[in-house]
Amino acid sequence: MADILQQIVSNKRREVEAVSALCSYSCCGHAKVRSMSGALSESATGIIAEFKRRSPSRGEIHPKALVEKVIPGYTKAGATACSVLTDTPFFGGAVTDLAVARSLTDIPLLRKDFIVSEFQIHEAAHFGADTILLIASVLTRTEIERFTKCAHTVGLEVLLELHSKEELDKFCEEVEMVGVNNRNLATFHTDPELSLKVARELPDNVVKIAESGLTSMDEVRRLRDVGYKGFLIGETFMREPDPGVALAQFLAR
Repeated sequence: MADILQQIVSNKRREVEAVSALCSYSCCGHAKVRSMSGALSESATGIIAEFKRRSPSRGEIHPKALVEKVIPGYTKAGATACSVLTDTPFFGGAVTDLAVARSLTDIPLLRKDFIVSEFQIHEAAHFGADTILLIASVLTRTEIERFTKCAHTVGLEVLLELHSKEELDKFCEEVEMVGVNNRNLATFHTDPELSLKVARELPDNVVKIAESGLTSMDEVRRLRDVGYKGFLIGETFMREPDPGVALAQFLAR
């Protein structure tokens, strides 16, 4: 698994080059701005419920999952926001999943993908995202600054994802949210304690989000106590027959 991240990013660059040669999106953002950072700051739970069918590390999770069933279930159960995987080869998603999700909920949506081009940012806005994910380990500081500026131009917020405190040197002050992913994208090993270890190193003026490996409200409460406002959880819900019910039960604990 050590080189899977390199495989994903290389494939993504080829994919974007091919798709961008066939179409373009001239977009000034969608009409209604939904601030994920604002919603998380005001939420009592801060759950970002994720829709994904599979992953390189876990294999098939919920291969036949339908956006039109899962997203309304998440919304009804009380998700503060939703994350939609749009990578096809490795995660079984598509940008059309994002478009369907947008038609079914009014809560903020995160486009979860490996952003390597401004084209994908315009595409995200076109298909209804409110926030994009920028992964520090696959981008330079200059790219993060450029992509953040592009996102703001089309009305999107930015979640900058880190995997260690060493990646803080890529922090861009213009981003609204910083996430700590407990899953190492090179090895896909998950360390649920990473978010706790890195918490004190994060900037004070951004919304902090813990990602991956969270399985209980007790973990969420511990992370909230050290300053986290958002908690991105996918597999815990998506492995269940009805992810929306799983989220409702999770919140009730």
